[in-house]
Amino acid sequence: MFVHTDLPAMKQERHNYEYQVGMDADSAPARVVRLVGEGKRVMEIGAGPGSITRLLSSVSNCRVTALEIDSEAIKKLAPFCERVYQVDLNDKAWPATIEGGDRFEVIVAADVLEHVYEPLAVLRAMKGFLNDDGYMVISVPHVGHSAVHACLLDEDFEYSDFGLLDRTHIRFFGIRNIQKLFEDAGMKIVHAEFVVRNPEHTEFANRWSKITPEIRSVLAKNPYGSVYQGVVKAVPDHAAGEAISLMSLPVMSGDATLRDFLRSSLRTFLSAKMYSRLRLIAAKMGVRFKG
Repeated sequence: MFVHTDLPAMKQERHNYEYQVGMDADSAPARVVRLVGEGKRVMEIGAGPGSITRLLSSVSNCRVTALEIDSEAIKKLAPFCERVYQVDLNDKAWPATIEGGDRFEVIVAADVLEHVYEPLAVLRAMKGFLNDDGYMVISVPHVGHSAVHACLLDEDFEYSDFGLLDRTHIRFFGIRNIQKLFEDAGMKIVHAEFVVRNPEHTEFANRWSKITPEIRSVLAKNPYGSVYQGVVKAVPDHAAGEAISLMSLPVMSGDATLRDFLRSSLRTFLSAKMYSRLRLIAAKMGVRFKG
């Protein structure tokens, strides 16, 4: 379905995947936007209500064609796009929906592949929309995070409305799985970044606190246990650029400061107006944070 972008302004309820993105943040959405670059022709897969799209369009001056399944999300998304197609990525015929044989400089899929039954098939189909010099920017949640291990040790793998165990996730990836997914799709990763969050700074902080200090100490020895998401830039195998191995990348020690973590969380779950009010109150208390 092609959706025109000249929609009338209307008051809409906040969408579950609607959040604010600080361009200077260390979050996956901010990293995705920075890796895309400026002035690009972009296809954004699973764009949701446009949390990333609006920055690609307004800040990075990109021309965006978006794919999304949710009708309510499309209402919010469409004003930031040249075109929007309503497609189901689990329908193998979805590529035929895109008109005119379009090719793109960048294809974005931010935390999308974990929501589809056949991520490899989707990734291969995405590859067909790249132009000769095109690349993909993709973020993927990391199920090997130590906080998820804490849930398993508590015998409680409970899904929630967001995060690593979002109830709509149907595929899960370790670092090696992410690497193999791209290799099997005929792609090579040429740049990668890890979003690092210590377990106590995640949605599983309570679960983490329930396990013994001895077990926490053992889990802390996993060098990838604090990796919350991977963000990669990938190109077809035949393209220029040296392939890198995710397992060879260093993981930054520590975590974002608690203040940065709270800032990121607040921007995610509060409206822009409420977030601005909170910043003003914090400033009066002598607490300042960027973004």
